Amino acid sequence: MKKAEFHRKIRKSHRWLGLILGIQFLFWTVGGLYFSWSNMDEVHGDTQKAHIQPIGGDVRLAHLDKILQKLKQKDTVNYIFDTRLIQISGTPIYQIHYSKEHDRGKKIQLANAISGELRGILSKSEAVEIAQQNFIDDAKIKHVEYLTATNGHHEYRESPLPAFAITFDHPSNTTVYVSTELGTVQKFRNNKWRIFDFLWMMHTMDYQTRDNLSNWLLRAFSIFGLLTISTGLILFFVSSRKSK
Repeated sequence: MKKAEFHRKIRKSHRWLGLILGIQFLFWTVGGLYFSWSNMDEVHGDTQKAHIQPIGGDVRLAHLDKILQKLKQKDTVNYIFDTRLIQISGTPIYQIHYSKEHDRGKKIQLANAISGELRGILSKSEAVEIAQQNFIDDAKIKHVEYLTATNGHHEYRESPLPAFAITFDHPSNTTVYVSTELGTVQKFRNNKWRIFDFLWMMHTMDYQTRDNLSNWLLRAFSIFGLLTISTGLILFFVSSRKSK
């Protein structure tokens, strides 16, 4: 192959690689600027979370073993993984994680921590009340949705289901997600987070789940980047020789 033909092919390859990668580099740059200039507490909704009065230390709690006996009358309990004390509308509630088998089939049972009575999952009205108590601003409810499934692009992906999505009539368009089985708030999602999430998807080039940094498209563009740099260096030295 003649030098002129070789140089022409190098310039053409560099030009097309630069065009293709330039678009992705633009998304990487815009995303990087947004990530570095954003207050992550605002993105995650931490600044919108209200302070919840803790349970008083003088509270008299029901014995957990008695609650477990009631639970065993209802279901098979071979393993207990975790027991937590939470609040639902100001009432102390035990949140018991248990299962019949060790590595699968984990279940959650809520129980009144004062009376010791087992209780069911959250109702819609209870979920709305919890969301309002946890949202710092006094905003009206705009929309309530009951979720039983989500996909890889949903803002509540890979989080406990079922859940209520309570959206507030607020400039931030904040949605508070409350798990019906856990009885607690799981996520705050607002417009700043949604912008962050979109740019993160473009940054990782994972258009399925958004969080896989080992996808083949990202790997391919990394190789293309090296090829673009390589062809640019070759053109630099070829141009330098021509100038001389």
